[in-house]
Amino acid sequence: MAKSIVAIVGRPNVGKSTLFNKLCGKRLAIVDDRPGVTRDRIYADCEWLGRSFMLVDTGGIEPYSDDVILSQMRRQAQAAIDSADAIIFMVDLKSGIVAADEEVASILLKSGKPIILCVNKCDGVGETPMEFYEFYNLGLGDPIPVSSIHGHGTGDLLDAVVAFLPDNDAEEDTDDRIHVAIIGKPNVGKSSLVNALCGEERTLVSDIAGTTRDATDTYVENAHGKFVFIDTAGLRRKSKVDDQIEKYSVLRAVSAVERANVCVIMIDALEGFTEQDSKVAGIAHEAGKACIIAVNKWDAYEKDGKTMDGYRKKLMDDFSFMSYAPIIFISAKTGQRLERLYELIRFVDDQNATRIPTGRLNQVLADAQARVQPPTDKGKRLKIFYITQASTRPPTFVIFVNKKDLFHYSYQRYIDNQIREVFGLEGTPTRYIIRERE
Repeated sequence: MAKSIVAIVGRPNVGKSTLFNKLCGKRLAIVDDRPGVTRDRIYADCEWLGRSFMLVDTGGIEPYSDDVILSQMRRQAQAAIDSADAIIFMVDLKSGIVAADEEVASILLKSGKPIILCVNKCDGVGETPMEFYEFYNLGLGDPIPVSSIHGHGTGDLLDAVVAFLPDNDAEEDTDDRIHVAIIGKPNVGKSSLVNALCGEERTLVSDIAGTTRDATDTYVENAHGKFVFIDTAGLRRKSKVDDQIEKYSVLRAVSAVERANVCVIMIDALEGFTEQDSKVAGIAHEAGKACIIAVNKWDAYEKDGKTMDGYRKKLMDDFSFMSYAPIIFISAKTGQRLERLYELIRFVDDQNATRIPTGRLNQVLADAQARVQPPTDKGKRLKIFYITQASTRPPTFVIFVNKKDLFHYSYQRYIDNQIREVFGLEGTPTRYIIRERE
């Protein structure tokens, strides 16, 4: 059974992301004094009194703004309200009730959902300040004073939240979900791809570089299985990143790679391969994640009968350090080959989790040594005694030899190629640990 959803909404800069991080116990949402930092919906698991639910952070609602980004943030917040089982409406004690608060309250009342009024920035201890009682004028029942920074009052807030949630004894089994991080440079179409894959406007899309800031999770379940797509901020060169918020965004993107099973590395077909694409791919490669190279905007690329093969060969040269990664040509705009992308994600995830029996590994090793003898140095030959697989994600092998210095990288690459030829391991990096044995 799906978990209940609780959305945190309010106007900008009242402390929604700070409260979100406090309640879920992780620094998932970027927090800054500037309004409008949170743009997309951010989801996290939360538990209180043995009841678990999904907490959603939303961008601040500016009811009267015509700004492109702010209007999309408003739509995102409305989508969160529509899907929520209960809503935490957050206001600011220090600024009191403003016109935007009244407008947001009106929007929430029309939704018909249970509303918990949360008055933030009640940071002092002792008696509740007189300004607090002003919020009864919103007509949303008894307000709950909290301090999202210090955590005061969050227990009372969560008590009120779970009182409105339906009883869900059967929890959703999330073990079989594949977490997929969509990574790449700014403006290659990452958010458009997430929206196309889940069939709704889940993340903000605009031509303005840096629109996506947080790493946002989107759950999708279909005929191909269960997936969590993580939309990340575009990764630019360090010399280009001078804004504090963008620095946080880059950290969120890197941490998204860490918690993903599969990384889809997106490239702009019209712009072609750049050095930054190589660095982005290197993050996923070093983390040992299953990888797919997705060339987006293929619908807008001028083609003839040999275009795809030529483009593929060039990319294989450009990404020579991760030749194992399959390449797919897609269009987030038209939906071209997105079904095939789902199949590839499942395939490379299975490859990343492959475990090979020790007996078969040593048979391949023996055949490889019979074809090409191990190298020698100063009259001493490398002896390889044994190979075994130590772990998966990525497949990691331990090789026992007589002398580590003799095991040259070129021969290790040869052994790796032989193992891949027999067992596949397409889409996943491999790791080798060389150990000496007397």
